[in-house]
Amino acid sequence: MTPINIAFDMETSDPDDVLTLCMLATHPAVTLRAATITPGSRAQVGLVRHVLDRLGKRDTPVGSRRPDHPKECVSQFHYDWLGRPTPMSPDGLGSCVLQDVLHSHPDTVIVTGASLGNISALLATGVTIRSMFIQGGFAGDSVVPEEFRLEKFKGKETCATFNLNGDVPAALDILSNARVLERHLISKNVCHGVIYDSSMHERMMDVADPNPGFEMMREGMVKYLAKHPAGKAFHDPLAACTAIDPGICRFARVDLYRERGEWGSRLSTASSTHISIQYDRERFERTLSGQLPVVP
Repeated sequence: MTPINIAFDMETSDPDDVLTLCMLATHPAVTLRAATITPGSRAQVGLVRHVLDRLGKRDTPVGSRRPDHPKECVSQFHYDWLGRPTPMSPDGLGSCVLQDVLHSHPDTVIVTGASLGNISALLATGVTIRSMFIQGGFAGDSVVPEEFRLEKFKGKETCATFNLNGDVPAALDILSNARVLERHLISKNVCHGVIYDSSMHERMMDVADPNPGFEMMREGMVKYLAKHPAGKAFHDPLAACTAIDPGICRFARVDLYRERGEWGSRLSTASSTHISIQYDRERFERTLSGQLPVVP
């Protein structure tokens, strides 16, 4: 089985981006071609490089949206878990790193767990992105069948979503740009039903012969659950796993729109944008742990 080429665009405020990085770095179905960071401070770059070095991925390039960003932009969770790695300079601007990756590996799938500035800057270079899996967006009642609706979102058509609102011009560019051939949004109405809690942790600890990145992810979740026993919403890991196995999620073809600071979706037969409406928990967990091969 040929591994999937993936580039991961991330941040380091919410813990699940770095947990996703761990999972992708040594997943048996993935070749991680790059990690790019928003905003991309030297502290963030040092943290990401530390994770990649621990997992034997020293040659994976790391890009930054703003290498001179004055704030660290690293949550205390990461320091409690990983210590304070030495701040570092990136290998280049995120757009340049991604441009090099797509030049060498044009089939690379871009997975995003952050606001979309790095990707919009990439599109400005004139490249074509064949496939993106974007954590963000929202599908309301007119898109999601009643049996798949989360209770907290029933009756809603729009909702604020963090990553798309983090850089609205970039999000609008990516959602409308013809040089993004296909987009899959792993949306808030599904992600908020995916919680890594003590029950899921028990299932993950039962995985035999874990790959190093998955083992490091579990290590991080031991730290997290010790302080937050209710668990962690696993937004970005779901997006990354669905890039590996798109059959994890059921999708609807839609056009996205923004209204009063919130995002919604309208069904469309002509759109190249797909949004998640439901997910398969067992299939997700097997992919997360590296136990499920890629399904065409």
